[in-house]
Amino acid sequence: MGISSGDVSAMVFRRVVKDDLGRFSFDSQMLSVFMALDGVKNLGTVAREVGLNLGTIKAVISRLMRLKLVEPEQEAISILDDEFFDYLSSELSMAIGPLADVLIEDAAEDLGHDIERFPSHRAAELVDLLSQDIQRDEKRAEFKFNMVKKLKEKGY
Repeated sequence: MGISSGDVSAMVFRRVVKDDLGRFSFDSQMLSVFMALDGVKNLGTVAREVGLNLGTIKAVISRLMRLKLVEPEQEAISILDDEFFDYLSSELSMAIGPLADVLIEDAAEDLGHDIERFPSHRAAELVDLLSQDIQRDEKRAEFKFNMVKKLKEKGY
């Protein structure tokens, strides 16, 4: 699986356990990326954690793949956590009332996903879709502002 083109921010990699790990020479970027890979976090989150841009991350991952030290995690996708959905529900409830949870489930379904395994790389799309249900402009603007802040905080 190559990573030479396209958006890699949603990709998830894991370290490969090797007995001869001491034979490899790591520069500081390679080491920090290698240590941050856990098979759960996507590369966008890893990039923020280690303070590198996605272009640099892509180059480092390519080197680590050539050395067979990392591999893509086929089963894992980065999903939105319960804390994010609790916050989303709270913010949407303040904007539209008690139907927020129903609208969230419906919006997730409209995007082809279940809220139990909603991919984090589609979080902004979910927020945008939900904001269309808010009639009052000032409530919609406040909802979007708060949710963009949360998306950045969570690294989605």
